Amino acid sequence: MRNFRPKSKPEAGRRSGRRRRAIKALVTALPPACGVARPYGPDASNRARGRRRGQAVSTTTSTYLSIENNLSSYQRMVESQPAVKTATAYYAANIGNVNSISDLVNNYRLLSYALDAYGLGNQVQNKALVTKVLEGGTTSPNALANTLGNPNWAKFAAAFNFAAGASSISSAGAVSTTKSNYVEQTLETDEGQQDVGVQLALYFQRVAPTITSSYNVLGDKNLLEAFQTIFGVTLNSNGNIDSNAAIVNRLMPVSDLSNPTKLKQLTERFTAEYTLDYGPGGVDSGSPITAVSGTGTTTNTNAATSIMSSIISGNSTFGGSSAGSSLDSTLLSAMQNLPFGG
Repeated sequence: MRNFRPKSKPEAGRRSGRRRRAIKALVTALPPACGVARPYGPDASNRARGRRRGQAVSTTTSTYLSIENNLSSYQRMVESQPAVKTATAYYAANIGNVNSISDLVNNYRLLSYALDAYGLGNQVQNKALVTKVLEGGTTSPNALANTLGNPNWAKFAAAFNFAAGASSISSAGAVSTTKSNYVEQTLETDEGQQDVGVQLALYFQRVAPTITSSYNVLGDKNLLEAFQTIFGVTLNSNGNIDSNAAIVNRLMPVSDLSNPTKLKQLTERFTAEYTLDYGPGGVDSGSPITAVSGTGTTTNTNAATSIMSSIISGNSTFGGSSAGSSLDSTLLSAMQNLPFGG
């Protein structure tokens, strides 16, 4: 990972433009069975599908703005989904029967709903961890929920604070909050199935106003991804945390995140930069990409080399035809002479 260095917009723009046009030309010439995938920062399992919407006229920005301007309508659509209605009804009807941490942890449907509401749905099988988190609460800075690295654990533990009495988690207000969180998480996840950029934008808009320190950005991989995309920087993960926090605070003061106008500007800037990086024909040259063929995958730090290495093989076949005859030799020769370096 490269050290923090702002992009030189004119030069970087020209270079990235050449890269995008050249790689788009090459990818267009690839046989249908050859695809290109790139890992996704906040969730490695999602990056590969991050730009399915690239085939449509819609962009990350236009989709995000549509949701932002009609958020209540989108939320109602999510609430009306049969699976969401069923899960919510069960939670509302049964959470009042929970009198202990054990009761919650041992009811799969209740626990699944509660964890999903705080972005921790993939931990539903990890009962031991959930139990320890809830038992430790959040009062002590050394509590497990405060030391796991994922801020969602602390939010989850605070919401399900059994030390305040079991009735505190089943009050009308608590149930309403959990339901709202569940709907929002479902909306973001649904959008992420089509465009990870929209999912990140919605997350940034929702979570950014709640942070109190630039260190919170460093501790939240989604916020950090958004920050780095907005400002075109990459913080050194092995660097001094105080120095990284100072960079975040200088470029994106916490006070800006509680200002609705500035938050809106930052979020829209994120969607615009994300579309440039990962939109139709867009390839982020700063990270490796993986060229996927019918016979396997090859990862390389050079986009053109990565793609070509997966298709220039006498034994590779795509849909029954030889890869060697699928590309024009003039195109390959031209690609080899293009400057792909940063």
